[in-house]
Amino acid sequence: MGHAKSVRMSDVARLARVSAMTVSRALRAPDTVSEDTRERIRDAIEKTGYIPNRLAGNLSSRHSDVIGLIVPSLRNSLFAETIQAIADNLGKAGFHVLIAESGHSLEVEETLVLAFLSQQVSGIILHNTAHTPRIRAILTKADIPVIETGDLTRDPIDIVVSYSNFEAAKAMTHHLHRRGYRRIAFVSLATETNDRMRQRRSGYLAALEELDLKQDRQLILETPEGLSGGRDALVRLLDLKKRPDAIFCAGDVLAVGAALECQRRNLRLPEDVAIASFDDLDILDHLVPRITALRLPRREIGLFSASILLQRILKLGGGVIAKDLGFDIIQREST
Repeated sequence: MGHAKSVRMSDVARLARVSAMTVSRALRAPDTVSEDTRERIRDAIEKTGYIPNRLAGNLSSRHSDVIGLIVPSLRNSLFAETIQAIADNLGKAGFHVLIAESGHSLEVEETLVLAFLSQQVSGIILHNTAHTPRIRAILTKADIPVIETGDLTRDPIDIVVSYSNFEAAKAMTHHLHRRGYRRIAFVSLATETNDRMRQRRSGYLAALEELDLKQDRQLILETPEGLSGGRDALVRLLDLKKRPDAIFCAGDVLAVGAALECQRRNLRLPEDVAIASFDDLDILDHLVPRITALRLPRREIGLFSASILLQRILKLGGGVIAKDLGFDIIQREST
């Protein structure tokens, strides 16, 4: 999907074993093409990353050329790659992406969704899987595609494109155990208003149970955002009579804050304490030592979301879709 610029309708036709005219007809008037042919064309579009121009599609005049995108925070650089991939690929197809910030508030998200719907957007992308009952009900009945990207929820409103925060956190905890660590702390942002943090903590706790490691509430901390949050969490953990031998931070900024405080205190990574992170922003690869992290498919989430959204708008696919793009553990010197 990353080579959408060079893909032509003829490439889709060749892969789907139909004529370019049939592809064009499927985009403009899908009901005139058989279900089997539409399925082959849909698969070919997904495999090639072809971006159909919206003018060639079967868009309802009731909807605008705007896609609504809601993220928890515009200050968090984690969302930048996903947002860019979505905006770039939808832009090629003639759509405009309107971005809004919920501030991790379900009530604010509800207000934003209703505002988007009043503007007759052609689709909505939510980087969140927790919603008010009212919004779930409204979006379930909405005549537009809805994509959730924050977590691989088992109960999507419509389409979910993501990875499992639960499985990723569990995998990293197992990884630290294999590296020889037994007293593993977990540091996250507040879990009450952040569904991803809740899932990551649950994955960590599940791994402890599977590994038969004692759950110590003193090792499970919530801390404010920012470098200071990571620093303060490290200080609290170091003040314990029995310190952790590894700290799993549920976000890169927290991990960087903890690592910088270790440097200030002349603590060695990983000899004195190990640090692992979740997200794998570029900065982790430039610290000394470099930080072990879970690498997430941020750009791929944006690319696939844009592709599947266009397919749904152009009526080339239907039904609930769950796409698991997975994650990778990047082992570095901090563990």
